[in-house]
Amino acid sequence: MTYLAGAGGTAGADLVPVLRGSQPRMRAPAICRSIVALATLVVVVAGCAQAPERRGGRVPVTVATAETRNVPYELDATGTVEPIASADVLPQVGGMVTRIAFHEGDDVRAGQVLVELDKTAFETEVARTAALVERDRAQARTAQLNWERTQALAKQQLVSNGEMDDARSAAESAIATAIADSASHARAALDLEHATVRAPISGRTGKLNVHVGDVVRANEAASSVVTIHQLRPIRVRFTIPQTDMSELQGEHRRDVRVYVVKDDTDSASAEGSLAFVDNQVDVGTGTLLLKGEFANTDGELWPGAFARVRLKLHEQQGATVVPTAAVNNSQSGTYVYVLKPDTTVDLRKVTVSRSWQDLSVVAAGLEPGETVVTDGQVRLSPGAKAAVRMPGGGGQGEPRAGGETGNGKQGGAPGKAGSGAARRQASAGGAHSGGGSTPVSSETQR
Repeated sequence: MTYLAGAGGTAGADLVPVLRGSQPRMRAPAICRSIVALATLVVVVAGCAQAPERRGGRVPVTVATAETRNVPYELDATGTVEPIASADVLPQVGGMVTRIAFHEGDDVRAGQVLVELDKTAFETEVARTAALVERDRAQARTAQLNWERTQALAKQQLVSNGEMDDARSAAESAIATAIADSASHARAALDLEHATVRAPISGRTGKLNVHVGDVVRANEAASSVVTIHQLRPIRVRFTIPQTDMSELQGEHRRDVRVYVVKDDTDSASAEGSLAFVDNQVDVGTGTLLLKGEFANTDGELWPGAFARVRLKLHEQQGATVVPTAAVNNSQSGTYVYVLKPDTTVDLRKVTVSRSWQDLSVVAAGLEPGETVVTDGQVRLSPGAKAAVRMPGGGGQGEPRAGGETGNGKQGGAPGKAGSGAARRQASAGGAHSGGGSTPVSSETQR
């Protein structure tokens, strides 16, 4: 065994034992310093390799062109489908159910037989009242003849005035009795007719509430036979805010079109007309009740169902529109980033009057033909340089018109996804812009 001098170089100051036949080994602190230096070098080389991809600090964005087009003025609302006519069928006479002439859920026409009650008592009453009418008519004829004979005798002064009055009174009373019994007979015949319950309107029947053998009472809700809803045509009731009344008041009701919109595709599944406008605003909600009428030939609209309704009033001619994804909000108002010919961006405050589908109608602050940023705004600032990329993130390209965002889809919900991607790019860029300090710290901890 021999001894080697330490790093200080002073003999005997820091001796390290070394076995014969072996090489000197480096101490642990020296090894750690070497690893740290190597990691630092790797990070610096990686940062230099990525520098050309940053293209001199340009921010990748997607763009669209402000356009001029005719934009419909539409109001969206949630409504409820209701039948244009509905009837709870109640028996108008009491009795026992002897026959059911339809099935639950059948389509019936007005006047069609639904239920029959026991008619025995009603037929007997009709016969009795008919006999009374015949008796009363015979008695009335006799009384009338007696009155005529009394008048002839009175001319000959053979009867007194009292006898004349009695004869006239008897004749008139007999006629009145005959009229009263005729009315009773008509009522009995009507009850017999009501023993057969018929559909008051055409439509679709619901749940059957009575069965053969049940005893029902006249005009009681508990004795309801069935409910009939008229499905063709049908109506949808909905409300609009009172702030939109001014737009509606300038339209002719027959010219206003109403659409039922599907939730999954946002396309119109039924088209109808505005059939009703309420004569007052609901003071509790500040809304106005409207009803649209639809042919419903395919039976797609069903009473009680919720429906998305779109009320089309008129078209705004020559409106300046941009994708909604290009419009940003701040405490000072709405703004867009406008891409200049030198690829720098300018923050432009705009006034947005309304939105339609995936487009925003700009009332002031922007001219048609200007290029606006639709994705990547999170990393932009006024005067920053932008690199236009094609939808899908592939390299630099020309601005696209037609209101498309950077992900190749229309604005609205897709625009939100683009903003999320921009935020992810911003966080990734923050890791790169920090130089080598953050990666070095991470490697050092490992």
